[in-house]
Amino acid sequence: MFIAVCLAILVTMSLALARALMGPTVYDRIAAANVFGTKTVLLIAVFAFLSGRMDLLDIALVYALINFISMVAVLRFVKYGEFHSSPDDDKVK
Repeated sequence: MFIAVCLAILVTMSLALARALMGPTVYDRIAAANVFGTKTVLLIAVFAFLSGRMDLLDIALVYALINFISMVAVLRFVKYGEFHSSPDDDKVK
């Protein structure tokens, strides 16, 4: 049963990777990369359960946080073209 779950997760990861490579828009690619990261966290959690090593759940949580922060950074870069903001950007004109 758990092998079937792992295979299903791997299939969805490969489909998300294919969508990330094909596009057609940058937002489709970003969403597919986010899905791939989420499925990776799920795969690590399932592997932790199967192997009985609950310390791997900490790695899955860290990976989820890194995935979230990187998606926010990529979306900010796509929207504004830079990662930082100057003090003039906060002023209302």
